Amino acid sequence: MPLIVNEPVERLSRPYSRRWWALMVLCLSLIISVMANTALTVAAPAMTRDLDLSSSDLQWVIDAYTVPYAALMLLLGAIGDKYGRRGSLVLGLLIMGAGGVAGAFADTSVQVIAVRAAMGFGAAMIMPATLSLLAAMFPRRERAKAITIWAATSGLSIAAGPLIAGVLLKDNGWESTFLINVPVCAVAILAAYVLVPPSKAGDRGRIDYGGGVLSVVWSGALIYMIIDGPHFGWGRSAFTAAAIAGVGLLLFVWWELRHPRPILDVRKFAQRGFAGANLGIAAFFLAVFGVFYYLTQHFQFVLDYDPLETGIRMLPLAFGVFLGAALTGMLTPRLGARVMVTLGMVGGTTALALLIGVDAGSTYGDFVAPLALLGVSLGLAVSPCTDTIMGAFPESELGVGGAVNDTSLELGGSLGIAVLGSVLASSYAANLTDATKGGGVPPQALEAAKDSVGAGNAVAQSFDERARQLTEQAAQAASPADAAALKEQAAEVARGSARMADAVGSAFSDAVSHTSLVGAVVLGAGALVVAVLMPRKSAEPQPPVEAEALPEPPQTPVPTRVGR
Repeated sequence: MPLIVNEPVERLSRPYSRRWWALMVLCLSLIISVMANTALTVAAPAMTRDLDLSSSDLQWVIDAYTVPYAALMLLLGAIGDKYGRRGSLVLGLLIMGAGGVAGAFADTSVQVIAVRAAMGFGAAMIMPATLSLLAAMFPRRERAKAITIWAATSGLSIAAGPLIAGVLLKDNGWESTFLINVPVCAVAILAAYVLVPPSKAGDRGRIDYGGGVLSVVWSGALIYMIIDGPHFGWGRSAFTAAAIAGVGLLLFVWWELRHPRPILDVRKFAQRGFAGANLGIAAFFLAVFGVFYYLTQHFQFVLDYDPLETGIRMLPLAFGVFLGAALTGMLTPRLGARVMVTLGMVGGTTALALLIGVDAGSTYGDFVAPLALLGVSLGLAVSPCTDTIMGAFPESELGVGGAVNDTSLELGGSLGIAVLGSVLASSYAANLTDATKGGGVPPQALEAAKDSVGAGNAVAQSFDERARQLTEQAAQAASPADAAALKEQAAEVARGSARMADAVGSAFSDAVSHTSLVGAVVLGAGALVVAVLMPRKSAEPQPPVEAEALPEPPQTPVPTRVGR
């Protein structure tokens, strides 16, 4: 076999022999895309200090990646189907690698936001390509197993991001979280040419660019609204984005129903299995990203763990995903997708319900069981949903199928951070006001502390700094009386600092409890709807994939272990 794979997978007379090794490349590419977001959560404090980021700047540094990522996937997935899925994957990896270099040298908030947006564009090419190449390479009887590995990798990436970023930040600056993309992207690109065969749709026809543009408009506006409204207030920009999203979605549906070759056949959403699978992914990642958002803050600001320690303590989630994925591979053929997805969503709801008991006295041990259960539940639910979605698309639209799956995931994740993050912020602010009532905290300091748990800790630390200054002044006082007075002031300020720190920790812990309750209600309601929507057995009859009609002779088993 030649070093560079050039024969398209569609021309092979039998399933591609190195498909399991090619899956490793796809999983590596997936890890890069997901970790670009999750790793930044632990690098944010250092970046904020070095670049003097405001709260608004930091929010857009994080979310500038999300808007193009979610908005462009459908259009770029269709382009990849027509012109080449491996080419789309490689180009996306090149953009991600270049973004890593540019991000490491950025020294203003505008530059970092621009780099993050470009990386989101690259990720929007990578994500649909990974699923479409997977579906093109694997015969139907193996596809569910391959998708299970893909889904487990996706869940692992969520937890691995903070761990790897924590290791890097131990001895390096925040720039290292960008630079890590460069060698990984280089390896993935080389491995893609060696192991991943070219693939594209044989009868894709002309791309529905009108529908593609409308999909970018409505989904981009929706994501912008989800980000802007909860974090910056429901002002003119948020309502304008909401109006654009609503009108754009109506126009998109109208256009797609009348187009002879639509970029996405919206009639698929009338199929119970397809609609239920998309709703299941969106609801589950709403919960997972929301939990991830507030638990990483709780570990760092309340339990006082550094970035590396925080990453290590998220590992029960990753281990749970692997266990859930293994169970899914064994049980789905026997029980069916509906049972597995419902079981996973019920398990996720239970995990969030366990977090309702979080309070100021909670230790890390109180979080281990909810994290592990959430990981197992994620492993159970996501793979059957993804397999159902991909099975609804013919070979010519695999990139679009991957884009639909990933868009549902990203919309759910964005909603989770926005909605649960908004509940968290409002609950924390109200709790902090109650906890400091009558405590003599200056109004200006209280308002600053209510902005976030990080800001609350900063206010408490500023009291500590003031107490230190007073102590130094006491040592240099001209008289014993002045020294005694200054020491008394220093002691009072120090006591105020301790009270403030306790109030911040208590207020945030109670906010985590309240937000978990809201998340459990949302995910539980989603579980009920998905259980009704998804059919008892397999989804609607699947369109045939031409290559699978060919008989497959016995193959020498290839190792299926996917390394990180």
